Amino acid sequence: MVAKKEGDDAVVSQNLPDDCSGIEMGETTRTTAALGEAADIYGDVEIAQQLGYVVRGLKARHIQFIAIGGSVGTGLFLGIGGAFLKAGPLSVILGFTITGVAVHAMMNCLGEMTTWLPLPGAIPQYCARYVDPAMGFAVGWNIWYLSTVAICVELIAAAVLVTFWNDSINPAVWISILIVVILSLNVFAVSIYGEAEFVFAAIKILAIIGLLLMAFIVDLGGSPTGDRLGFRYWYNPGPVMKEVVATGPTGRFLGLWSTLVYAAFSYGGIEMVAVAAGEAENPRRNIPRAIRRLIWRIVIFYILGSLGISVLVPSDDARLASASPWVLAANNANIRVLPHIINAVILTSASSSANAFLFVGSRYLFGLAQNRQAPRIFLKCTATGVPIYGICFTAMWTGLAYLSCSRGAAKAFQYFLSLGTVASLSTWCSICVTYIRFRKALAAQGISTKDLHFKSPFPPVAAWIALCFFLLVILFNGWEVFTRGNWSVQTFITCYIGVPLYFAFYLFWKVFRRTKVVDPATADIWTGKAALDAEVWPEQKPRNFLEKMWMWIV
Repeated sequence: MVAKKEGDDAVVSQNLPDDCSGIEMGETTRTTAALGEAADIYGDVEIAQQLGYVVRGLKARHIQFIAIGGSVGTGLFLGIGGAFLKAGPLSVILGFTITGVAVHAMMNCLGEMTTWLPLPGAIPQYCARYVDPAMGFAVGWNIWYLSTVAICVELIAAAVLVTFWNDSINPAVWISILIVVILSLNVFAVSIYGEAEFVFAAIKILAIIGLLLMAFIVDLGGSPTGDRLGFRYWYNPGPVMKEVVATGPTGRFLGLWSTLVYAAFSYGGIEMVAVAAGEAENPRRNIPRAIRRLIWRIVIFYILGSLGISVLVPSDDARLASASPWVLAANNANIRVLPHIINAVILTSASSSANAFLFVGSRYLFGLAQNRQAPRIFLKCTATGVPIYGICFTAMWTGLAYLSCSRGAAKAFQYFLSLGTVASLSTWCSICVTYIRFRKALAAQGISTKDLHFKSPFPPVAAWIALCFFLLVILFNGWEVFTRGNWSVQTFITCYIGVPLYFAFYLFWKVFRRTKVVDPATADIWTGKAALDAEVWPEQKPRNFLEKMWMWIV
């Protein structure tokens, strides 16, 4: 491969070797930019040729639907029932609303950094460039570990859901089938993953809209039972905010606080749109659009979804601990076929989330390897731009899901839920800190915010508020274990093991590499940007009304 300058453009020889995998062989501009991006990051085009590089194969519709439904899994459809049982309807709605505000602020911060420089496995690279290489190492491995835990959560949940139809088959059978399915969707090409997530997300969106309509109709008495529910379950069995541990206002506050952990788990993985940015077409257009529409996902999926459940199912129904509240609602309304349809949709949702987290975990290994914080073998891509060893290594750990076969699926689900929640919160804290440092780097290097393609509102105040909120939830997420009669070593470990694990990653790299905190004046905010700026994405103009509507959606 020969690169040379002719005028203002870099002309790349088209006689590329066969092992230059992952580089799109389309227009010269795209090829030049892709090689340039790879060369910027690897430091040598020849290494990019040898190892390959990921492909920008995710279209606008893929990005939009990954952002809308990529991480929506069992937290919203299954785990939320336990929050209602414990804290009551109003506490759950307030918990998802409060957490949603903080998550939205964090995602705007991430969107600004991602639009400036969309890289594969972006978050650890931003942490390493703007804060400290040791933080990049800690965050990268923390998110990879979160991805493996999240895959196990979804696989276990799927095994639980299948027992709705047949509880005589060993859960290991269903777990094995799902592992093969998600592995197949990830190993061939990122476009196949994108198409699968597009279909999965579309099913989720239609299902949630359908469930909200069901809630509205059943609540007004349109079910076969003819019973008009109204807000009956808000005061009977009541109370609307349950007391937890203590009594009075203190107990109600603690009940509300307990829902924040469930909410954090349900929102977990919402940052995966930043991972997809490194393989997205026209990221400067598609990522901001996905971030701006995030508010509707929070409102419709989580807040209205919580409201719908609150009017359909009494919060003292013991079945909420292990069954989907939506399935219970359909059964209570005597709608015969609907419970089977809902359960099938939730099973699809669990499979989708497992699929998405396998994608995320492999891309973070790729990003860590780019930072030289993981073995270089994870940089190896197939001819279709898939980091094959990263996928296989991440998939290997899904075997932990088989623990549910001996420990009990419900108990294993709760353990993995706690582990995943703290890992998510640690990642969100890191994003907020990195954004604050990113803004300082822009100011120190004389870059005007007018040059940003997407701006987070209220910088950096929103980042500071979200950071403080996430830190408080981490600190007090396992508070109940310290109350009288509730001490449990296993619960304490699952609630807090993620905190020392994160700092162990950080200190290991800090000591091993003797890294220093990055000076904002010298922070690397440029490497890889020139190649992206050189890419030319053709403007798509709608030819008719239907195309105009579709382009508005995506």
